[in-house]
Parts: sequence; structure tokens; C-alpha cells
Amino acid sequence: QVQLTESGGGSVQAGGSLRLSCTASGGLYGNHCMAWFRQAPGKEREGVAAATSDGTTHYADSVKDRFTISKDNAKNTLYLQMDKLEPEDTAMYYCAAKDAWLPRLADPGYWDYWGRGTEVTVSS
Repeated sequence: QVQLTESGGGSVQAGGSLRLSCTASGGLYGNHCMAWFRQAPGKEREGVAAATSDGTTHYADSVKDRFTISKDNAKNTLYLQMDKLEPEDTAMYYCAAKDAWLPRLADPGYWDYWGRGTEVTVSS
């Protein structure tokens, strides 16, 4: 059973940066993809960024040019570098993984595994 553990959340001022990490244990083999989602209070969970096992990346329009997703396969770790943070980025951020090559950022129900989340707060 795959377990995902997020870290790196915190409180920053607008314009600041944070780097989230997600470590996978239990084994993601073969073709798989991983992603970051976020959920603000009172809102639905939304996809932020995804990465396939061959390194292809996908981003939500709201974070393009500000966030960067990357993977360290040797460490089984997924990262999300978040720059130029805005108050609208305030949310609980979750790591997700899927035993398939194709990510679907628009469909949280598609994903097989989830972490417990790490909280990000951006103040103006």
C-alpha cells in the first residue's frame, strides 16, 4: 500500500515562496503519475500541478509561471516550488498518486492514493 507524506507548508507573506515535499513509501512501480491538489475552506479540491513518470508536467492556469512541480525518483519524493505566492493560494495542499501514466488534474476522484495534507497560509 502506497503512503504519501507531505511537508513544507507554513505561513508566508504575499510575494514569498514555499517548497512542499511529498515522500512516497510502499512503492509506485512502472507507469504512474503524481500531483498536488489544494482545498481552501468552503471550496472544492482543485488540481494544481501533476508530473508523469517520464517527467512531463501539467499545471493549472492559476499557478502557471509561479509554481514548479518536480520529482526526485531516487528519493521517491515529489516537490512543489511555489513562488510569488498570493493570498488566494491559501489552502490545504495534498499530494496524490495514480497507478497510471495519464494524470487528470480536473478529477480528484481519479487518484488512487492521497496524503493527509500540509497547510499553506499566505497573508497580504
